[in-house]
Amino acid sequence: MADPLIRPLEAGDLPAVLALESLAHAFPWTRGNFEDALAGGYYMVVVELDGQLAGYGIVQVILDEGHLLNITIAPSLHGRGLGREMLQHLMEVARSRTDTLFLEVRPSNRRAVALYHAAGFNEIGLRRNYYPAPGGGREDALLMALAF
Repeated sequence: MADPLIRPLEAGDLPAVLALESLAHAFPWTRGNFEDALAGGYYMVVVELDGQLAGYGIVQVILDEGHLLNITIAPSLHGRGLGREMLQHLMEVARSRTDTLFLEVRPSNRRAVALYHAAGFNEIGLRRNYYPAPGGGREDALLMALAF
């Protein structure tokens, strides 16, 4: 297996990104969400493994704050360190552009919560009823931050 390649996300990547988004999330982003992020100049990257899309990440920077909006790795590739590598890359970019990086994460996503804690993020709040949940309910979001 070749080393992972992190590169800018391009409009031509959207079909593969949307397929992975739908596979990985019960409530996926829409094509419009991704197109708006591209048009808005957000920092967007994909990670490729053996020439195939393995994941993607998106950071929005406003003034001196960054917001990690989306980081997704193909479920079949979980446990191989790709999420950690993608997060480290996004943190380095944010560090060069911002003072603080924020994110929201579902408390039920224990793997992601553990990854963010290990990377130095701290829980700073809770957003009640932030995410849609199966069965029509809502799930809270942990608000986490990393100061540089």
